[in-house]
Amino acid sequence: MSERHLDRVRLRTTPAALILMGGGARAAYQVGVLKAVAALLRDARRGMDPDIAQAHNPFPILVGTSAGAINAAALASRSDNFQDAVAQLVAVWENFHAHQVYRADMFGVLRSGARWLSLLSIGWIVRRSLRLRPKSLLDNEPLRDLLTRLIDFARVDLALERGHLRALAVGASSYSSGKHVTFYQALVEHNFPTKHQRVSVRAKIGVPHLLASSAIPFVFPATPLDLSDSGTGGVEYFGDGSMRQLSPTSPAIHLGAERVLVIGVAQTGNPGVLPNFDAAAYPSLAQVAGHALSTIFLDALATDVERLEKMNQVVETMSPHAQRATGLRAIETLTISPSERLDGIAMEYIGALPRPIRALLEAIGTYRSSGAGLASYLLFEAPFTRALIDLGYRDTLARRDAVMQFLTERREPLAASPSRVVVL
Repeated sequence: MSERHLDRVRLRTTPAALILMGGGARAAYQVGVLKAVAALLRDARRGMDPDIAQAHNPFPILVGTSAGAINAAALASRSDNFQDAVAQLVAVWENFHAHQVYRADMFGVLRSGARWLSLLSIGWIVRRSLRLRPKSLLDNEPLRDLLTRLIDFARVDLALERGHLRALAVGASSYSSGKHVTFYQALVEHNFPTKHQRVSVRAKIGVPHLLASSAIPFVFPATPLDLSDSGTGGVEYFGDGSMRQLSPTSPAIHLGAERVLVIGVAQTGNPGVLPNFDAAAYPSLAQVAGHALSTIFLDALATDVERLEKMNQVVETMSPHAQRATGLRAIETLTISPSERLDGIAMEYIGALPRPIRALLEAIGTYRSSGAGLASYLLFEAPFTRALIDLGYRDTLARRDAVMQFLTERREPLAASPSRVVVL
């Protein structure tokens, strides 16, 4: 990017949202994308007033699900300085170890995973197993400690009051009522449309909301949240927000976004088949679990974006009066997704997992490519997360023009352009 172009850059001020999807350890890819965005903004700001550049937060609306909710909350707590917020996330994800997220020692695995598998197979003949039943495959209590150290939730309040942040939203799914709930923190009440099994609750977001949103089904335990103050019920148990999330982009739009950057964690297009994959072999439990998690985490975004693109084609044929009457409006959307299969990358790093976790996963069929999908969600180890950060960084720089057009205004149009989509 030449100095001649830098002098022409101006940061856009229309409300923009960042949507971070779930996916366990795969969320490291998001950090790589954000690292590249921060680098591009640093380059662009060399020609701007330094006070304006420092104060500007490119994403005043932050929406996250599952591990993406954790990243979103970390950004929100430091939204007065986007560069510092991204640097903090990079430092955490580049030095991750599984024991920071779940019990990875032998005793911890025996208490949760091994007991869970034993009771699953022979618990029906042991009556007292009903009193000993474990809550999940893994114990994620270490994650609570990490979130407490990582995120200063009082700073979210300050960011809202000082105008650095407009809203933070995280999604969770209630095992008790079956509803998908969007918890959002903002200075004002927002009118979310009432939809079947989908509700919104204004709340002061904290560690329990993030634990609930990131509780991968079967893998991590459900988290209780009290909804009595919202008037929607009492205490309910929640799991991962990716479950029953039919429209990942919807919360951002209802919070006032006019532009949306969506970071996915699944390769777009036809990813093909992993090496050494035997399609004729009966699927292992790990393979089935990985497929189920991919359905939960990855398919909703692709379906939602496809629906929005089709709606865009419809609205282009409507008159402005008809658009106002139907409540349709165009939202500028840019989606960045991995250029490579993340489960394929995970195959190279399964050996980085602690030995007790590897033994547990091997017991349910995680070997070679058949269990790479499941492993990719649990590989909170630095070699894997750094590989994903590097991939996200490269993928974003490869779309430099589209990203800069999304974030900035120029006197001369760039060749690439984000798509225009329509939201109901």
